[in-house]
Amino acid sequence: MSLTLYAAPMSSATPVVHALLELDIPHELVTLTLDKKEQRKPEFLKLNPNGKVPTLVVDGTAMFEALAIMQFLGERFGVERGLWPAANSPDRLVAMSWSTWAYVTYGAAIGRLLQAESDRVPKELHNAAQATQIRAQLGELLGVLNERLANRKNILGDDFSLADVIVASVVVWGTYCDISVSDYPNVANWTGRFQERPAFKKSWAPSA
Repeated sequence: MSLTLYAAPMSSATPVVHALLELDIPHELVTLTLDKKEQRKPEFLKLNPNGKVPTLVVDGTAMFEALAIMQFLGERFGVERGLWPAANSPDRLVAMSWSTWAYVTYGAAIGRLLQAESDRVPKELHNAAQATQIRAQLGELLGVLNERLANRKNILGDDFSLADVIVASVVVWGTYCDISVSDYPNVANWTGRFQERPAFKKSWAPSA
């Protein structure tokens, strides 16, 4: 199988780069320079009309959205490597649920917070009341995750999996957006171990 990943350093493609390293899958990595608008070139828009990374080309067919790509990688390569539950395993349901939670629920809340208070958003669009409310919501969500990790080392149990790559990547990104996990010891310990993984250090290295 031929895999070509279009990515950019410290972007939404970074977790996919991390996942590929954890899986140890042969692939071609094409690095785009977003500041130069390489993601808006006509040849790239033919692969991904959204003009964004990540984009993974699988045997000539392009797919986009980080969550979809990582779940595909888990299903196609992760099961045999012990990094993703088999289709008939109850853990597959758990992995899909938490993976989607990370992007659709927790990640989306981070996005709303950035719109309400980020320096990258015009100040006339800021909303302090909304920011306060969203931070409270994020705290509740971190509480849910903290409880999930109360009696297990990782999302699915003792063993590390791609579910941890997916969920922890969003949580760690949140810490870069000033959403601390220090009040949630289980989450803090889990993300700490996650950031010590060699694949994390290699794929997220441009943050240094």
